Amino acid sequence: MQNKSIFLVGPMGAGKSTVGRFLAEKLRYEFVDSDHEIEAKTGATIPMIFDIEGESGFRAREAGVIDELTQRPEIVLATGGGAVLMAENRKCLRTRGFVVYLKSSVEALVQRTRHDRNRPLLQTEDPKAVLRQVIEERGPLYEEVADLVIETEQVSVHRVVKQIVDRLQQQQVI
Repeated sequence: MQNKSIFLVGPMGAGKSTVGRFLAEKLRYEFVDSDHEIEAKTGATIPMIFDIEGESGFRAREAGVIDELTQRPEIVLATGGGAVLMAENRKCLRTRGFVVYLKSSVEALVQRTRHDRNRPLLQTEDPKAVLRQVIEERGPLYEEVADLVIETEQVSVHRVVKQIVDRLQQQQVI
């Protein structure tokens, strides 16, 4: 493992940002959220980028940010839920750090995202159907890049962080 960075993948609402902050604090690593980096670089919100450039424009920006961030040492990176859609992102994640897939049921994801207006894909009449489709499409890609899969449903953030740290220590990543 060249730089010992930890990359979190999973659908929107799985807990990547929340777990990432606690994990980074525990490891004394820097925490970075790829969506926040994109917003900081562009000066625009994710929904605004989607509105103006479409999903393909956003994905292109995301690929550049993922490439840049995955080269940084000792970070915990929370990726956007769709980061795994592009093969180049999967390669960067798989080859440059330890990837943790935070997995959760569609029902739990619906509950966690129900009040969030900053998720363009969920601004629909049936967010549950969208989340089901997202899991169906992206689930195999999350599995493909993951070094570790952790269930986040009905488990405290601290328990999830402990499970990740225990595995990182077992595998001598940290």
